[in-house]
Formats: sequence, C-alpha cells, structure tokens
Amino acid sequence: EYEAAVLLATRIGGVFGAEDEAGRALARIGVAVAKYWLTKRNPQFVFECMECHGGVGFVEDTPMPRLFRQSPLNAIWEGSGNVIVLDVLRSLHRAPGAMDALRVEIDAARGLNAAHDAAAAALWERLTAPSEAEGRLLVERMALLLQSSLLLRHGAEAVADAFCATRLGGAGGHMHGVLPESADVDAILARQAV
Repeated sequence: EYEAAVLLATRIGGVFGAEDEAGRALARIGVAVAKYWLTKRNPQFVFECMECHGGVGFVEDTPMPRLFRQSPLNAIWEGSGNVIVLDVLRSLHRAPGAMDALRVEIDAARGLNAAHDAAAAALWERLTAPSEAEGRLLVERMALLLQSSLLLRHGAEAVADAFCATRLGGAGGHMHGVLPESADVDAILARQAV
C-alpha cells in the first residue's frame, strides 16, 4: 500500500509544474486522482499501522494515536470526495490531453500483468461514457491503475504482483494484509527489514 502511494505521489509531484503539455495534463488529472485516493486510504492505513504496534499503538505517550486522529484531516481540508471526483470527471472532458495522459501513464505497463491489463481495458470501456453515479468507482480504478503501472515499471516484482492480485485481480479482501497464497510474502517483508 505505502510503496504504491509513494510512487504515485512521487510521479505526480515530478510532473507538477511541467513545461510540456503532456506533463501538465498528467499533473492536472493526477493531482486530483491521487488526492482523492490517498486521503481516503490514509485513515485505514494508519489504523493498520496502529494495530501492528499492539497496545502501545493506542497509548497516548506514542505518536500513533495523534497520527490516527489526524489521518482524516487532509480529506476534509482538501475537499470532500464527491467534489474531487466531479473535478476529475470534468478534467477528462475539459482539460486538454487529460484522458490521453492518463491512458499513456496506465498503458505504459501493458503486457506486464494480466490483472492490470484487464482492469485497464475495463476502465477505458467505462470512460467512453462516464456517469457521475459511478464517479467514485472510476476515480478509484484510475488511482489503482496508476499505482499498479508505477509498481510494475519501477517497483519490486513481488510487491507489484501482490498489489495487482489484491487490488485489481480480486484475490484480496477489504482489509490490509489479505493476500493470496501465491504472494511472495518473504520477499515483500525482506524489503522492509531494518
């Protein structure tokens, strides 16, 4: 989760203020997509981290309770989810090159993972006539596909495969840490050893 979040924030931050039109278009849509997704996921992620600490994660003498209390703040300050979703949908129609920039970024990983490819094809089909009613789903899929594309191209294979299987391929649940038996957990955890 966090590796995908870091890659997404770094990629979008890298094109923010771009001088070329493609970079500006990706920044325009990417900032809104990333803002929506990352601020929505943050409270769940911080809670999972807090739980990993056990009882000490709840004790006020540690930073975890404060981090948990503050975790929904950006989503509140940055605008409600519905406002951001409508902004993304508007950008697809009004911002020059936004759809093309999104497609180029996501399709850069085409052929690297079957779940990514299938999810991308489904997104492009839905975006031929996007509706406001499914706006949150569309923006969620955009974010996940941007993240999977970045992981597949720049991340560790075990992390990318687990991410695609759980976030796009239906092998995960609704909670963090729900992984298919095929996930290379040892390789994923070895990357985090201190």
